[in-house]
Amino acid sequence: MGTKNEQEAVTPRFDGVDVLRGFSILSVVLLHTWIRMHFPGSPVNQVMRGQLAHLLLRNGDNGVTVFFAVSGFLITVTSLRRFGSLEQMQPAKFYRIRFARIAPLLLLLLAVLSLLHLGHVHGFQIPAKVTTLPRALFAALTFHLNWLEAVHGYLPGNWDVLWSLSVEEMFYLFFPLLCVALLRLRRGMVLFVALLLVFAAMGPFARTVWTTNPIWREKTYLGGMDGIALGCLCALATDRLLRRGAGWKKMWSKRLIAVEVFGAAMILLIAVWPPWHWMRYVGRSGVDGTVLAVGACLVMLGSVLRGKNGGWWTAPVRWFGRHSYEVYLTHEFVVIWGTMLYIRLRRGPMTLWFLGILLVTAPLGWVVARYFSEPMNRRLRGAGAPVRRVEEQPVSA
Repeated sequence: MGTKNEQEAVTPRFDGVDVLRGFSILSVVLLHTWIRMHFPGSPVNQVMRGQLAHLLLRNGDNGVTVFFAVSGFLITVTSLRRFGSLEQMQPAKFYRIRFARIAPLLLLLLAVLSLLHLGHVHGFQIPAKVTTLPRALFAALTFHLNWLEAVHGYLPGNWDVLWSLSVEEMFYLFFPLLCVALLRLRRGMVLFVALLLVFAAMGPFARTVWTTNPIWREKTYLGGMDGIALGCLCALATDRLLRRGAGWKKMWSKRLIAVEVFGAAMILLIAVWPPWHWMRYVGRSGVDGTVLAVGACLVMLGSVLRGKNGGWWTAPVRWFGRHSYEVYLTHEFVVIWGTMLYIRLRRGPMTLWFLGILLVTAPLGWVVARYFSEPMNRRLRGAGAPVRRVEEQPVSA
């Protein structure tokens, strides 16, 4: 069993948040499959077309944006529960817990990718014109792989997914330090909230006017950190409302449902991307990512405050949400080898191949979580009980 303090730090799962995370990881897997299916002579654009295809297959980047907002929310909520308040943050403990969750699977992935690269396995070899294996390993371990790709070009798919981890972990490198430095000052919370709002405001500029590099626009630190900052702000607001007690929830229940619905509508607006004239300005200004993150925050705010459990019909999506880190880091193995198999066989409807690839990512993610990442997480934390905490799911997200 874990220590008494660690047991008290356990935060119950939020089903509404897991649904968001589940849809996000599903969108990432489907986007990467769609990209891989664009080989010479592929019928993918004839088979997969229309608004429904756009909604299902081209929202992976939006899924990562939602991941960022979810990550900021969960890290802040669990830090509040664990330490009592953000000003009582213990950076060393924060880093130890984060390392226990992130490092084992990341190191295993890098080891496997290194072997595949050295074995010249098709689909996994780093092009010599892009960078070398040692340089890619250094970038992944020091969380600047996004910058490496912006300067030198895209890495193979299994490496490329680590860009979002670079953004997320760079934010959390400074997060506990800022909590300790600012929140212990007079009016420190005002300064802390103001800093998070500055991060949120800089996001659209980072994604548009501050660079002309298309890769950096997609993977820039500040372009992703705005979602994390908004998630942190949402968590602070949620915690403050929860401290008022349960009495006000009945009175506000319908309004909280309205908040959830409005947030979901904001997410759908960006995911569907209706052909309205003014939507092009939303995209050009970079505000689409902000709208998406705010929508995710509203869904989290309403669902957590209402405290409703998910129904049976959302259980599969919530499962993907709970295992999003494992699926995120391993799904490209299934996508790459699955599409190679399809190219070789060219049999069966392409839609069934999409579905098959998506479904195979689930058992792979489960095996990795059940037999490696979760046991290593408990061992590094020094806790023997199979306790799963909500903050253990990074974006990558």
